[in-house]
Amino acid sequence: MNLPACPKCQSIYTYEDGTGLVICPECGYEFRLEDLAEAVIKDAVGNILSEGDSVTIIKDLPVKGMPKPIKKGTKVKNIHLVNPDEHNGHDISAKVDGFGAMGLKSSVVKKN
Repeated sequence: MNLPACPKCQSIYTYEDGTGLVICPECGYEFRLEDLAEAVIKDAVGNILSEGDSVTIIKDLPVKGMPKPIKKGTKVKNIHLVNPDEHNGHDISAKVDGFGAMGLKSSVVKKN
């Protein structure tokens, strides 16, 4: 059986412990396969997002500590899907040109 990469650190070295838990030896994160099936992340118009997708910001976003917002129409490449419970409500981690690495909410992006 091919096990998925760790949803926390993206390590490919996950293993099943025999009780239904999948464990990541690199970060120690434990999860169940059923939990991953429920974690479908959709963009603002309902498209399912996948790891590595490119998205477009659909509205101006103010950024704390920056004098200018991220403008509507900004393209973001190679997104990483993360657990919103562990990232202050943000379910996307990405590098935005001119702003650096940051968390985004799927409700403000549209899949390209």
